[in-house]
Amino acid sequence: MTAQHLLGKWLVAVCVTLLLACSPKLPDQELQYQSTPPAGSPVRLRFAVHPLHNPQLLAQAYQPMIDLLNAELTAVQLDLEASRDYQAFEEKYATRGPAFLLPNPWQTLQAMRHGYRVIAMAGDPDDFRGIFIVRKDSGIRSPTDLRGKVISYPSPTALAAAIMPQYFLHTQGLDVRQDTRSVYVGSQESAIMNVYLGQAAAGATWPPPWRLFQSSHPREAAELMQIWQTPSLVNNSVMVRDDVPPELARLVQTGLLALSHTAAGQAALLQMQAAAFHPADDSTYQVVAQYVQRFEREVRPVEQP
Repeated sequence: MTAQHLLGKWLVAVCVTLLLACSPKLPDQELQYQSTPPAGSPVRLRFAVHPLHNPQLLAQAYQPMIDLLNAELTAVQLDLEASRDYQAFEEKYATRGPAFLLPNPWQTLQAMRHGYRVIAMAGDPDDFRGIFIVRKDSGIRSPTDLRGKVISYPSPTALAAAIMPQYFLHTQGLDVRQDTRSVYVGSQESAIMNVYLGQAAAGATWPPPWRLFQSSHPREAAELMQIWQTPSLVNNSVMVRDDVPPELARLVQTGLLALSHTAAGQAALLQMQAAAFHPADDSTYQVVAQYVQRFEREVRPVEQP
C-alpha cells in the first residue's frame, strides 16, 4: 500500500470523526459515509505555536510560513493557532489537540511524553539564549544590583526567557527565590513592557522577541537596553503528533527546511525573526534534559505549584 493511499485512508477517517463530532444526533437518522472529503473542504489540522508574542503579533509573524506550507498541501490545510499564555499552550499538547507544534525546548521534552516527535529545529541554535533588558536610566550595571528587585519573565517554563536567565543569576551568586522577586507576566512582550513601565527592574526575554519589540515599539525600546546574555542552547522545535501519517509529516518537514532557499520563504523567515529551519529529531533535545536536571537541582523546580 503506497504512502499516498495510507494518507488518503487516514484523511477519510479524520473526516468521518469530525462529521460525527460536529453533527447533532437525530433519532432514526441513517449515517452516510463518503470515500473522499467534500470537494473544496480539505481537512483542517492545527499548528500551535507557543506564546512567543501576543496572538496578533504571532499571526503576523507565523501566518506567512503557514501559507507557504499550505500551498504545497492539497487534501490537508494547516491552521495557525495561538495561545493566551504558556499554560494554555501546554494544556493543548497534554491533551494531544494540535497535529503540529512549535514549542520551546523544555516543552519539547514534555510533548514527547504525550506522543509528539521532533521533525525540525526552528532557528539557529546560537540565537537561543536568554537576555536581560533594563531601563537605560536604571543604574543597574551588575547582576548583584538586582538583589531585592523585581524581575519579569514570561512564564516559569520559558526556557530561554526564564530558566536560562535564572541559572545565569545563580552563577552570579544570586538566589532567585530569596534574593529577587520573580513575576511571570504571560508573554515576552509583557516581560519587556514591565521594565519600560518601571514595574520591574529587569526583564528576561530572548533575541527574536527583543528584535521584534525594537522594530514595533521603537520609542519604548529607545529607553531600554540589553545588559547581559546567557550562553546558547538548542532552539525551538517543530513536532508532529504520532498519529499523523509519516508522508504528511515529511511534506511539512520538507516545506520547512526549504524555506531558506526561496525569496518567499526568506521573507517568511524574516517575519519570524529566524534564519532557517534545520534538521532535528528527539535526540537533538537530550542536551536540554541534562540542562534542566541541573537547573532543578541547583535553582528551582521548572513547574511551579
